[in-house]
Amino acid sequence: MDNSQSISHKAGQVQGQAQEKGNQMMEKAGNAAQSAMESMQQAGQQAQAKAQGAVDAVKDATGMNK
Repeated sequence: MDNSQSISHKAGQVQGQAQEKGNQMMEKAGNAAQSAMESMQQAGQQAQAKAQGAVDAVKDATGMNK
């Protein structure tokens, strides 16, 4: 293999490694976004449950829950 072929081969390897690293980073970013979305959904559900509990407590206290 002459010098230009060796350089071309190494450039191809570097390009492939960079592409794989980019793919890994995109996958990690996607996983982080999915996790954040699930956390927000869970927080929203908890807030909704707490609000409903407060509404029920007020209804019980005022006798509106009968």
